[in-house]
Amino acid sequence: MMQAQNPADSEIVMHELVLPSHTNALDTAFGGTIMSWVDVCGAISAQRHTRGIVVTASIDQLDFLAPVRRGDTVRLTARVTYVGNTSLEVRVIIDVLNNFKGTEERAGVAYITYVAVDDDRKPRKVPELILDNPKDIQRFEAGKARREHRLALRKEKATHPVI
Repeated sequence: MMQAQNPADSEIVMHELVLPSHTNALDTAFGGTIMSWVDVCGAISAQRHTRGIVVTASIDQLDFLAPVRRGDTVRLTARVTYVGNTSLEVRVIIDVLNNFKGTEERAGVAYITYVAVDDDRKPRKVPELILDNPKDIQRFEAGKARREHRLALRKEKATHPVI
């Protein structure tokens, strides 16, 4: 049996420097580049929780709240917020740091679902979360609601395919 984990144990902080190759014609970061960083950071957090391999199942939400410019540092903070049977949700907070001005701003938030898989790439059970404070309980309940919403949308898409 797998040992339950505290959400804080899955926290990952990752930094990326926005280089010219990461930017568009407006000298701001490509959204896809940031999405890639978000997925990597989230996956590391999910792997830390599951102690194994995970695959990305969905990105429920990724809101860009502020521009990220060439020369900025992006700080990504990921933490497991919800676990099911074989899947888990990770919240990734994206902050943009301007090292020259000494400022920081929330640039985005993402919720990603990963599925834990075994060596044969079959889904496997994930450890439960230890919810010992009100904030973690609130995040877990919100993650559960997002999961139910996501499953309802998936069912709707299956019964009403786009032509």
